[in-house]
Amino acid sequence: MLTRLKISGFKNLMDVDIRFGTFTCIAGANGVGKSNLFDAIRFLSLLADRPLMDAVLSVRDESGRTSDVRSIFHHIGDRYETKISFEAEMIVPERAVDDLGQEAVASITFLKYKVSLAYRAGDVSSPPGIELVEEELTHINKSDAKTALPFKHTKEWRDTIISGQHRAPYFISTSYENDKVVIKQHQDGGNTGRPLIRLAATLPRTVLSVANASEMPTALLARREMQSWRLLQLEPSAMRQPNNFTAPIRLGVNGANLASTLYHLARTIAPDNAENVYAKVANRLSELLENVRDVGIDRDEKRELLTLQISDDTETIYPARALSDGTLRFIALAVLELDVNTRGLICLEEPENGIHPIRIPSMLRLLQDIACDTSLPVDNNNPLRQVIINTHSPSVVKQVPQDSLIIAEKVEEVQDEKRFEKVSFGAVPDTWRVKKGGSKEVTKGVLLDYLNPDALVENRHLNENSRMDDLVKPPKRLMDRTDLQSMFEFES
Repeated sequence: MLTRLKISGFKNLMDVDIRFGTFTCIAGANGVGKSNLFDAIRFLSLLADRPLMDAVLSVRDESGRTSDVRSIFHHIGDRYETKISFEAEMIVPERAVDDLGQEAVASITFLKYKVSLAYRAGDVSSPPGIELVEEELTHINKSDAKTALPFKHTKEWRDTIISGQHRAPYFISTSYENDKVVIKQHQDGGNTGRPLIRLAATLPRTVLSVANASEMPTALLARREMQSWRLLQLEPSAMRQPNNFTAPIRLGVNGANLASTLYHLARTIAPDNAENVYAKVANRLSELLENVRDVGIDRDEKRELLTLQISDDTETIYPARALSDGTLRFIALAVLELDVNTRGLICLEEPENGIHPIRIPSMLRLLQDIACDTSLPVDNNNPLRQVIINTHSPSVVKQVPQDSLIIAEKVEEVQDEKRFEKVSFGAVPDTWRVKKGGSKEVTKGVLLDYLNPDALVENRHLNENSRMDDLVKPPKRLMDRTDLQSMFEFES
C-alpha cells in the first residue's frame, strides 16, 4: 500500500507531496497533470522490475508515445531538469517468494524508499541515457505508524499490517567514496557483516530490482509491493474476446482474460457451487442494469472457448460482444472485487466513462468496496487493496467522500526569471488531508467548477481566497456541505 509519495522533476510534477488512503479520487481539468501522477507511480513500479532505460522508454511522453530519455524530465521551454527524485512510503506484505521460488519474510513492513535519477548526455561512442544517483531503503518504526497514517483507521487494522522491527538505519543506502556515488546493500540482520558496495554510475538498474530472499528479504518485499502497482486501462475490445481454456486466470491491465478469470475464480471460491459466485457478480451488476438476471460463462467444449454472457428478465442471453463498454468495465471491476489474490495498488483513469450519470454512485460504491476497509482487520475477506482514480467529472466529484478527494490544478511559478506551470494538489478543508496530512486547502472558487460547472462567471460572487472553515462537523460528502448548497445545479 502506497501511503505517501513525493516527486520532483518528473514531467510537470515539481515538489509534489501526496498522502494516500485506501481510496483516493484525484480530480482536475484535462491536461492538468493527473495522468502524470499515474505515470510516476507506474514508473516507480517499473524501476523495481526492469533496467533503467527499459523503465524510461515504457513511460508515455506528452504526445502519448515514447520518445527520447528527456521526455520524463521537467522542462521550461527547451531547458530540462537534470534530475528526477522520488520518495515513497509504503506498507509491504510480510511474506513473498523471489524469482527462484525462495520465501522471504520482511523484518519490518513499513518502509520508505528513495530513488533519484540523472540525465546522462550522450557522445560519439554512446547514446544519451540515465543513471542512478541515489537509492535508499529505510524503515518507519511501528511506534510512528499512527502519525504516518493520518487517515481514519482502527488500531486493529493497523496492527494486522504493520509488524516487525529493525535496528539498523538502512537496507539500502547511498554515500560518496573517492568522489564517486556508491550504493550500499546492507544485510537484514542489523549491523553484522559488511555492506555490498556498487558504483552507481555503472548500475543498469536499481539495487531494489535485484533483491532476493537470501540476501535482501525485506527489500524483496518492497520490490514485490511496487511490482503490484497497476494502472488499469480497461479496453472493451479486450474484454469482449472469448478466452481459450488455457488463457491466464488473472485479469489483464486492459481487461483481457475476463471470461477465464471469472470462470476459474468461481471454481476456486465455490468448487461445489460456482453459480453462487456468478450470482454475486449479477447482484452487483444489477446496481448498474436493473433487468439483469444472470451472469455466467459459456463453456464451448468443441472450440475450447470460454465466453462471458449475461441474461435479462426475459431470459434473453447477451454475449460479451453485445455488451456496452460501461457494462464490461463494471463487470471487470466486480470480478476484481471478488478476487482476494489481487492485492496492492490499482490506478484507474476516468472510471465514469460509459456510465450513465445516474449510475455513477454505483460505480463509486464498487470502487470503494474493492479498496481495503480500514475499520476491519486485514484478512482474506478484507485484502490489503488500494484504489486511486482520476476524473474531471463533476458528477464523480460531488459523490465521492470528501476525505478521499484531491483537487489537481495548474499553478504558475517563476524559476530563473522564467515562468512555468506545474501541477498542485490540494484537499477539501476540514478533512484529514488538511488537518493531519499537511495538504493545502482548495478554495471555494476552485470547487465551483465541479459543484456547478454551468455557472456563469458573472454569478461567481465568491472570493477565490475564501475558506470553508465555518463548519464544526464536516458531512460525509462534498455535496452535503450546507455552505456549498447554493452552488449546485438543480438536481431532481
